[in-house]
Amino acid sequence: MGKVLLINGSPHEHGCTHTALSEVAESAAKHGLETELLWIGTRPIAGCIACGSCIKTGRCIFNEDAVNRILERLDEYEAIILGSPVYYASAAGQLCSFCDRLFAAGSSRFAGKPGAAVVSCRRGGASAAFDRLNKYFTIANMPVVSSNYWNHVHGNTPSEVLQDLEGLQTMRVLGDNLAWLLKNLKAGREAGNALPEYEPRIYTNFIR
Repeated sequence: MGKVLLINGSPHEHGCTHTALSEVAESAAKHGLETELLWIGTRPIAGCIACGSCIKTGRCIFNEDAVNRILERLDEYEAIILGSPVYYASAAGQLCSFCDRLFAAGSSRFAGKPGAAVVSCRRGGASAAFDRLNKYFTIANMPVVSSNYWNHVHGNTPSEVLQDLEGLQTMRVLGDNLAWLLKNLKAGREAGNALPEYEPRIYTNFIR
């Protein structure tokens, strides 16, 4: 089986989001899955400028971050997990800019790869941030992996996150469910059950 890519969208490399993602990774590893944790760093990340270049090339015109490096290796990854802290009831702005470009440039190449969102917060806003991240998966024909609760942990420091026993269990169950789904998808492919043949994409707006 291929790798699971876990993207840490927090500016703190080993903070609360990292703690949550590590719990998922450890759970997935117990089922034989290989995981790779990518931290997007603290440098400014350009947002999508809707130039359309990636439609022609499959690459983003901005090359200062890891977006194109992920796209080059996308076939290695069987699943994508996005992790973010909560900023004003949403995911971190740097991660949103990163993912806007990643998913725009990767487009149909994400189809069939399971996706999951993981959110850490001090107190509130987790559900809204969770919803924001899940929208990347649901526009890309990706199965969304669930747990026994919404994929949130709570705490202001990593040590506080480690006290959130329910949140940590949610992360472990997420890892279990991801492994189960990937094994079933693999069995389906081996049995000849390929991805659907998608219709050509139709783009409209509200006036035509």
